[in-house]
Amino acid sequence: MLVHGHVDFKKKILDWDGFGFNYVETAQTPDYKADPQDYGGFSILNEDQQTEIIEAVFGEDGLKPSVIKMFLDPFHQTEDHINAAPYQCIDQRNYDHETTTKQMRKFVKAGLDLTKKSGRVLDIITTLYGPPAFMTVQKVMRGRDLHPDYKVELAKYMVSWAQYLKGQGYPVKYISIHNEGEDYHRWPYDGTSGNIGTGHDYNLYWPPEAVSDFMKLLRDVLDMNNMPDVAPTPGETTNWTRFLNWGYADAIADNMDTVHSIGLITSHGFSGGQVGEVWYGDHRSAGTDEIRKHRPEVHAWVTSTSWAKMDAKFLLQIHGNIYSAKCNCIIPWAGIQRPSQWVGGDPNPGNAIQINEDGTYELRDGYYYYKQICPIGQKGMAVVKTHATCTSTAIIAFSANETNYKNAFVVINSSDQDAVFDIRIENGRASKYASYVTSPSKKCKNTGIFELSGDLLHVTLEPNCVMTFVEAED
Repeated sequence: MLVHGHVDFKKKILDWDGFGFNYVETAQTPDYKADPQDYGGFSILNEDQQTEIIEAVFGEDGLKPSVIKMFLDPFHQTEDHINAAPYQCIDQRNYDHETTTKQMRKFVKAGLDLTKKSGRVLDIITTLYGPPAFMTVQKVMRGRDLHPDYKVELAKYMVSWAQYLKGQGYPVKYISIHNEGEDYHRWPYDGTSGNIGTGHDYNLYWPPEAVSDFMKLLRDVLDMNNMPDVAPTPGETTNWTRFLNWGYADAIADNMDTVHSIGLITSHGFSGGQVGEVWYGDHRSAGTDEIRKHRPEVHAWVTSTSWAKMDAKFLLQIHGNIYSAKCNCIIPWAGIQRPSQWVGGDPNPGNAIQINEDGTYELRDGYYYYKQICPIGQKGMAVVKTHATCTSTAIIAFSANETNYKNAFVVINSSDQDAVFDIRIENGRASKYASYVTSPSKKCKNTGIFELSGDLLHVTLEPNCVMTFVEAED
């Protein structure tokens, strides 16, 4: 199969905020005291193993993410509480931000320290996984509906967590108000049961109008508590299709107060299925385009997406979220997983690192495929124009964009046959490219230096293969 490709390092499409990583600790347990869940699995590893994993993720020869996602679970406040001075009176004594987040905070803190030593920075987005039970109409864990009397208390719950993290040295930039909160199908239609323990993680149902109203409230509570550098996001629908078609983009774009409150556009980037199926979703920017008509400078992030089968299609999905959905950052779903901790098995079982019940861990194929792109797309770089003339292939390219990083691109062959690429390179800074490859038979294997023939790069990729090229010294 012959594929004609093209990379133009001067044709900037998007500012790039970097790739991300997500450690998920408390995600499903209905009773943390009886079942202290740690889905990320650090709690069953020894210190040496933890250090090895931190190095594999954040080290100079690791993934080097630019963004970390941290969840806010429902167990940080147990006593029913409404404060008479609602906006500015956040008393940290009302919250326990430590018990259910020990391993996540340890992982992120170690990553922050290692990243800082390397001269890089990490940005943090924190997402409400679900509110305390007493804040819901149903008064049960994973109750479907937020009780209107507790809107301010929930905003304070979220801001108190951001306050705590920043006070501990975690650079929180964004608060995302829900995790797949558009999906009302996850509860019985009468809403009487929380449906916890049936395979789903924590959620709260957020209609579009509730999202729009709450973003303005959250902005007010942040401002009243002297946190102008932390911004709200509209939460995370399952995919960009739902963000548009289920009314969330329009609910924001049609309310200028909400438009001015938004700091970042967010969604999950899960895709697939057939048109007409409940779970169908594709990569599209139509929803973000509506908001960017008013605020063209606002960035969009995918805050969770599938690892696919930990193969080349994983990177093809990343290509769709960048070039079709116009996203400035991609964070895959839980990068480190202890499978036994997910009720019924995680519906997205791919990952970078897996923790086994015998206290061992393994770097999986997802790690190596992600390593083909995560380190070369650093914060401050730019996404540039590319083409590839077969839909089972793609090219993702980043320019240095006034940083000290090197221009680089990734070539993807997700097909079941060899792909012979002729790639025209325009406006690069070198005639030679260092390369490495991951395929079913290779794991980030160094493949040496490729030299351009005029402005063309010739390379053959085997099936299910991803190859990375980084400008080298002439």
